[in-house]
Amino acid sequence: MNKKERVQYLIVKLEELYPEVPIPLQHKDAYTLLIAVLLSAQSQDARVNTITPILFAKADNPYDMIKLSVKQIREIIKPVGLSPMKSKGIYGLSKILIDKYNGQVPADFEALESLPSVGHKTASVVMSQAFGVPAFPVDTHIHRLMYRWNLSYGKNVTQTEKDAKRLFDKELWNKLHLQIIFYGREHSPARGWDKESDIIYQTIGRKKL
Repeated sequence: MNKKERVQYLIVKLEELYPEVPIPLQHKDAYTLLIAVLLSAQSQDARVNTITPILFAKADNPYDMIKLSVKQIREIIKPVGLSPMKSKGIYGLSKILIDKYNGQVPADFEALESLPSVGHKTASVVMSQAFGVPAFPVDTHIHRLMYRWNLSYGKNVTQTEKDAKRLFDKELWNKLHLQIIFYGREHSPARGWDKESDIIYQTIGRKKL
């Protein structure tokens, strides 16, 4: 297969496997999604989903969040890891949202990325999943699979994102990035990967890994 054929096969196969893709992180609006995505850095979504109900029961909006101290936030979120940095980020961005955006999460990449502890991937998730703006957030699953599937030589997530955006039509981005994540977790993990049962790899993968 040439690259165009590999891309088309991938789109069809993922749609067949995952016609519906729920957002993995529990949330009720843009603010709670933003916090959940921030917490998910270097942590598993399942673990984050056990902590956010506890945190959001106390504060599910920036006004209530800044009533908590950084220390109180840190104690709640400690199980997800990196709690000193994340607690400062949550408190800091909540204050900025109140001071600059009337307590609302801005639907703007530049504004989001200017918030404490919010990088490009976090901003991309919020823009795509909360606001429906086309984005292609690349996490470790997508970075790994794009290489395995012979669709990117990206040495980092930045290059892999550029390759993905070039290969796939914009209207597919928001759903497709979730489909790839679901497939990666189920069929093509970083550890314990069974190449023989990975149907997409066997069909379009880079055979010399």
